[in-house]
Amino acid sequence: MDATSKQRRTQKPNIYAHLPASDSLFHSRKQLFEEMASRVHYSIQNNFCFLSSSSSSQLYNSINSRGTHLRNRIHLRKNLFSSSSRRGALYCTCSRNESESLEPFVLTTPLYYVNAPPHMGSAYTTIAADAIARFQRLLGKKVIFITGTDEHGEKIATAAAARGSSPSEHCNVISQAYKALWKDLDIAYDKFIRTTNPKHEAIVKEFYSKVLANGDIYRADYEGLYCVNCEEYKDEKELMENNCCPMHLKPCVRRKEDNYFFALSKYQKQLEDTLVQNPDFVQPSFRLNEVQGWIKSGLRDFSISRASVDWGIPVPNDIKQTIYVWFDALLGYISALSEEKGQPNLQAAVYSGWPASLHLIGKDILRFHAVYWPAMLISAGISLPKKVFGHGFLTKDGMKMGKSLGNTLEPNDLVNRFGPDAVRYFFLREVEFGNDGDYSEDRFINIVNAHLANTIGNLLNRTLGLLKKNCQSTLAVDSAIAAEGNEFKDTVEKLVEKAQVQYENLTISSACEAVLEIGNAGNLYMDEHAPWSLFKQGGAASEAAAKDLVIILEAMRIIAIALSPITPSLCLRIYTQLGYSEDQFNAATWSETKWGGLKGGQVMDKPKPVFARIENQTEGEDGGEATKKVGKKKEKIPQSQSMAGA
Repeated sequence: MDATSKQRRTQKPNIYAHLPASDSLFHSRKQLFEEMASRVHYSIQNNFCFLSSSSSSQLYNSINSRGTHLRNRIHLRKNLFSSSSRRGALYCTCSRNESESLEPFVLTTPLYYVNAPPHMGSAYTTIAADAIARFQRLLGKKVIFITGTDEHGEKIATAAAARGSSPSEHCNVISQAYKALWKDLDIAYDKFIRTTNPKHEAIVKEFYSKVLANGDIYRADYEGLYCVNCEEYKDEKELMENNCCPMHLKPCVRRKEDNYFFALSKYQKQLEDTLVQNPDFVQPSFRLNEVQGWIKSGLRDFSISRASVDWGIPVPNDIKQTIYVWFDALLGYISALSEEKGQPNLQAAVYSGWPASLHLIGKDILRFHAVYWPAMLISAGISLPKKVFGHGFLTKDGMKMGKSLGNTLEPNDLVNRFGPDAVRYFFLREVEFGNDGDYSEDRFINIVNAHLANTIGNLLNRTLGLLKKNCQSTLAVDSAIAAEGNEFKDTVEKLVEKAQVQYENLTISSACEAVLEIGNAGNLYMDEHAPWSLFKQGGAASEAAAKDLVIILEAMRIIAIALSPITPSLCLRIYTQLGYSEDQFNAATWSETKWGGLKGGQVMDKPKPVFARIENQTEGEDGGEATKKVGKKKEKIPQSQSMAGA
């Protein structure tokens, strides 16, 4: 560790303490200084976590004895590079209230493997992550949303050779395909890390050296059944007939290699204790049970290098071997935090936002994130992520998708035909987050048309139409005044509170449902009050009708904010029709879902459809079938797609 990182940093005294609170200029400077000082304190606490990790090992004396550990190791011959030491899982020592407002919300998707173009499974994870990130931004959090591509390993080299290109060229093409799809899906990520990035390679090598220095890497011969698609050795007991991988349904091949191993078995007791002490570490809860079962059945050390794979990061102490793709790729969550300029440094990357608030993954890679990754971090003396959430798989028409079945679901095709709002809404609303979900085109079209085109889009359109016809598109009174003593306002406020709780609990489908209920309540209100009839009566009835329109449009304003994590482009179109600018929409926060935003005298935009109904085959006037092309109507609807580059 360099001298700069060892330098002791102390908190400066409050030099503004003597100033009167009434002095607004000096008071604001005092607040600014206090915020800066607290950030320094937060950095000091993280620095303490990193520097004092070895001393924390005294808390974990219950670990298995060295003899037990050695019996669990897989080896015929071995060479330990240094004596073993014990470390515990580390957590930031600053108090929750003190650090919560300062800590960034770091959210990650998996780094997607570039052996093939993006599929709907990777799109689903990223859509969900983007919705969570957008909600956290609405709460005022500093969000660091990390995604990227995993570009090393045997499968990559094989895929590149099949295309007649070099691995590097292949990775460039597929990585760009991911970026293009994320743009089309309105994914607003903050960091895009590629594992072929030189700064990532430097951090992986530094991390490897720390684990090596802790005595947790050793050399051994190993022979076993290897799944090329999983890029891991398998236990025979978990394989199907003919030694087929249960995930890829292909036979595993027997291999014998001289590799370096990570001492995973050494950390079995610590991992067990971590899950007991922090049961929210793995979610949903049934995934936690699965992880605990794996650990209790006995952890075996795993190979972290490959002698037969050239396309990878060389092992620091043995250039004839490359680092195992998972040991490499998991570090992308930390290397992504590195500054673009300057020399990459593990410690600096950790200080830039680690630990991650949430790893969002598919259930097929849960073992790597909930078992291997925490043990690696403990070994290196780095804090554990706060939560790992494993979601389910997607099926199509009730069947597992696969190229051999000819029923794959291509995300590019979906977004080109139906637009990003429809795709995002369907998968987030119709798939209960954490469980498996099914796609059916008929259901997709029916749900999207009913919820987005009818419940939300039509309500806005007919309300603005009445306002234009009867009020010159101008609001008669403030929405707070219009809703005085009105139960509808109470209903909306309760649904907004419900949506916030559901977003925070990652029950995204239920959050969508709560916001949609606002639209349903609005349509019911319109039908019951029939403002079109009241306008015809004139006088007090006409004034009541004008207030009714303000009430409905205030509900639409709230919907535009509350549903924006799910359908950002649709919600922008709603917001601009209510007379706001795109900048105002982008600056909106969750606190603005409070009733009372619209003011008397505000001028609304001209009514036009905010969501084009998806056409399908419908019955013609003569009872025959009128064939219509499946897709959105050709209407020029402005799209807003924001994406931060890597």
